[in-house]
Amino acid sequence: MDEQAADAAVPPVTPEEAAAIALDERLCLALYTASRSMTARYRVALEDLGLTYPQYLVMVLLWEEGSVPVGRIGERLSLESSTLSPLLKRLETVGLISRTRDRTDERLVIIGLTTAGRRMQERAGRVTLDVCEASGLTIADQQALVADLRALDERLRTSTREARSA
Repeated sequence: MDEQAADAAVPPVTPEEAAAIALDERLCLALYTASRSMTARYRVALEDLGLTYPQYLVMVLLWEEGSVPVGRIGERLSLESSTLSPLLKRLETVGLISRTRDRTDERLVIIGLTTAGRRMQERAGRVTLDVCEASGLTIADQQALVADLRALDERLRTSTREARSA
C-alpha cells in the first residue's frame, strides 16, 4: 500500500463509492474467504502433526521465543483466555508443552516446550513450505502482503478504539 495514500487526510472512498461496491468486490469478504481458505489449507498440512491451526500458532511462537507467559501468547496471537486455556491444556495433555509458575511472580504461568515439543519443530518445517507453495506467492510477495495487512490491522484497531471512545 502506498504510505502517502494511507496517511492522506482525504478519505480513500466517498460514501457513494462505498455504497456501490458489490459484495464480491468488498475487502471484508475477500479477507474473510482468504482467511478461511488459509486455515483450511493449514488444517490439511497439520494433519500428520495432530495439531489444530491455533495450536500450531502457539507452537510456532514457542519455537521462536522459548518459554513465555500465557499473557504473551494471548497478545501475540490475539486469543482470549477462554480460547487459549483449553488450547494450552490440550497441548500439555499430549506432552508438547509444560506449565510452570514464574519464580519471581507466582501469578504468572510460564509456557515452555517439552522435549517432544522441541522435536516436533523438525517435522513441522514442511507445513510452512506446503502452505507457501499452495499460495503461489514468492517470499517477497508474502512479505509485502503481510506488511499491507499489518498496516490495515493497525488502522482498523485504531479506528475501532476511537469509535468506541467517541
